Amino acid sequence: MVTISALFAWMGLLNACQIGLPAPVLPTSDTLRSFLCQLQEIDLEAIAQSCYDLAIIDYSSDGRETGEFTHTEISSLTDGPNAPRTILSYMSIGEAEEYRYYWQSSWKPGKPIWLDAENPAWDGNYRARYWDPEWQRIILAYTDRVIDAGFHGVYLDLVDSYEYYETLGRTTAAAEMVAWIGRIRAHATAQNPDFLVFVQNAPELVRSFPSYVELVDGIGQEDIYYGYIDDDVKTPPEVTAELESHLDIFLAAGKLVLTIDYATTLHRIDDAYEKARTKGYVPLATVRALDRLTIHPEHNPCVGE
Repeated sequence: MVTISALFAWMGLLNACQIGLPAPVLPTSDTLRSFLCQLQEIDLEAIAQSCYDLAIIDYSSDGRETGEFTHTEISSLTDGPNAPRTILSYMSIGEAEEYRYYWQSSWKPGKPIWLDAENPAWDGNYRARYWDPEWQRIILAYTDRVIDAGFHGVYLDLVDSYEYYETLGRTTAAAEMVAWIGRIRAHATAQNPDFLVFVQNAPELVRSFPSYVELVDGIGQEDIYYGYIDDDVKTPPEVTAELESHLDIFLAAGKLVLTIDYATTLHRIDDAYEKARTKGYVPLATVRALDRLTIHPEHNPCVGE
């Protein structure tokens, strides 16, 4: 078993805990009862008027540099009528996106060397060899933009891309992903000790790397109750049980667990919310495109339940 401290020694890094930085100010399960995740068609005014305790949004209105949200705009969400509210910026750390500010028109798989094949499920998204120093410099600079814009933290996606590289025979892929997340955290908290790091999916990493739980403030899990096979289709019970067994480790360590289920019919939404809340998770049921501010009348955080 590889420990986090060994990984950091290997990469020449230090855990924020090891260098005595203050712990992040984290919403707790007592104070955070709802969240939204919207990455497209973002309407900041509508989010500000909502009663969601936490919002996961893109750092830009259209994903591009020209649409980057300003510090003033992000402050409108944190200081609005239904504040305080925690704001996280979505960030893909396992794939490069051709609409981002860092993309260069000359790039193609293999050039630069860290850029791999296009993801067949998502046009314009390319696998990235996330352990490569050049890719890491790009994402750390991206993190700086997020910090400068006033976000409270990041929501890291494509953590599970380590599985792709494992299938290609890279035996260190999982360890390198954990170390990569640790480097992002160390970089961000060196500037803002209260900066939050959430990850999406791949909760099983905590089994091989128990100290992984110390690197994150929360984890989001898609498709835990609905959506694993298809939208509005119940996830197989054995898959749900396995995911819950991993997520419960984070919960026991005092981390927030967010669930995102792709369900649109009332009885499935109710079922997903009930199951998640029974476990102590914070639920959201929405559409997979993540292009709308989803407020279910029966689960409106402005009304309470």
